[in-house]
Amino acid sequence: MTKKQTLKIVMLIATITSLFFVPWFLVKAWILPLPDTVQEQVNEAIGNGFDGMIVYVDEAGKPPAFYTGGWKDRKNKIPADPQALFKIASISKLYLAVAITKLVKDKRLSLDKTLADYFPELVGRIEHAEKITLRMMVQHRSGIPNYSDHEGYWENPPESRKETLELALDLPANFEPNEDYGYSNTNYLLIGELIDKVVGYSHQQYIKEKILMPFGLNNTFFSLNEVNIDDVMSGYHQGYPYDLKKQEQGMLATIEDVGKFLRALNDGSVFGEGEQEIYSSIYVFKHSGWVTGYQSFAEYHKDIDTVVILFNNTTDPKLSMWYLAEVEYNRIVKIIRNKKAHDNQ
Repeated sequence: MTKKQTLKIVMLIATITSLFFVPWFLVKAWILPLPDTVQEQVNEAIGNGFDGMIVYVDEAGKPPAFYTGGWKDRKNKIPADPQALFKIASISKLYLAVAITKLVKDKRLSLDKTLADYFPELVGRIEHAEKITLRMMVQHRSGIPNYSDHEGYWENPPESRKETLELALDLPANFEPNEDYGYSNTNYLLIGELIDKVVGYSHQQYIKEKILMPFGLNNTFFSLNEVNIDDVMSGYHQGYPYDLKKQEQGMLATIEDVGKFLRALNDGSVFGEGEQEIYSSIYVFKHSGWVTGYQSFAEYHKDIDTVVILFNNTTDPKLSMWYLAEVEYNRIVKIIRNKKAHDNQ
């Protein structure tokens, strides 16, 4: 047997073995024949266990398309609505990173100044505060512990930013600054606080003035207090019997508003002169989001010049629905690619 044949056998065994550790519903969703249309894929996703789903497709040169399935409100049998407000979770980090970029360009912040420079009161409470730079925080290379990893956080979240930050203080660092990557919501909690301090008012208002208003993003909000609760899509967490809609979980937006922002982020129109280069050096151009009851995926696909966003309102403790949503998202993108290739023939 040649080395090449041996390698093939080893890889086959590894693949077969790995399938025993992957839930079969994920395998099934992955191997099913690909439908011809996005709507068919959304319908299939609802059949796979999602309560509700909204998909937004913005192909260059075409009006945006919306696809829905399942429920906006399961109890009251209200169908999924493409204009519903959705809790976008960590997609909000894109807006904060753009805000930081603008302040750096205006020389009101420096990416190389440290956490100790900006928050001297945190020296001794966050390990390596004297070494952690703003750049490291934006890039999740600070080593600061993630407050949402605190035991019981999702079951009983704190009621204020101060209480939230306390969950990450007086703990050992996850790693030496800039020696590794570790996604930490604490970084962006502190970034929001820093913008507040520098501009003299809330970072939410700064983002509204510099990003939302110039692009007419009138359906993006920072709190449930700003919206009509009936406009918010319900959220469901498996094993938890209640609708999570009324739980405060940060930014909300319609899928179209997120799509417009993502297009502007990727084509550079959200930036002023010299800002795009700064942003490109510090953060990504796509994001996903997860809070209990809500999952979101937002990405621009350069090869087909298309923004694709997926919102779904079903989560679970083991994140199985997260991985399933990734499968559904990738299948939707493949459908769009296939159609575009066919149309170009």
